[in-house]
Amino acid sequence: MNAPTMNAPAASAPVVTVPPGEVDSRAAYTVFALAYVVGHGLAALSKGTEPLLDLPGWLPATLFGAGVVPALTLAVRAGVRAQKGASESRRNAEKLLGAAWCTGFTALFLAITGLARATGMSELQNVLWPAGSVLIVGLISIAEGTARRNALHYTLGSWLATVAGTALFFAPAGLYATLAIAAGGGYAVAAVLERRRITALSATHANLTQRTADPVPTLN
Repeated sequence: MNAPTMNAPAASAPVVTVPPGEVDSRAAYTVFALAYVVGHGLAALSKGTEPLLDLPGWLPATLFGAGVVPALTLAVRAGVRAQKGASESRRNAEKLLGAAWCTGFTALFLAITGLARATGMSELQNVLWPAGSVLIVGLISIAEGTARRNALHYTLGSWLATVAGTALFFAPAGLYATLAIAAGGGYAVAAVLERRRITALSATHANLTQRTADPVPTLN
């Protein structure tokens, strides 16, 4: 007669909790990656002397915008959530970083519009806007990564800025392909690494919380 066996309970997956003050960019990175791959990818396939797809010019831009808007919303929400309980200096830094987005894109608009008008080459806007936007996002991400001591966000910003400059060496089809593959791929890799970063920070925070909650033994 076989002895009864007891099944060990299945180990439950650890609950990932974002530590206070940390910006969780997992969702934002993922949506940004989709926006770049789909929006700029379709733009690359529909441009050039022999385009692979016959698409109206507004469609790739619309799909890109439809992805960027929710991605920006997720990024803003994550930033606001991280400010709860943060120090005054951290909140002030985040406010300045938020203002930098408005300043950066206003300056980009003036630069591109002025350059196109001064040269009489309005078609420049077709390449300067997509590349310039990635450049501004990259530079501000570098600043955010520095202020938040987030090496991943800093590295992503450095990658995006480099990709934006490199993309200008190509014709429109190549430019959009570079942004779709390199920038979109950068966001996709960052989304995976961000998940690992948050998981590691969550485990560290849980251990510290447990140690704080444990009673300190006393000597009689």
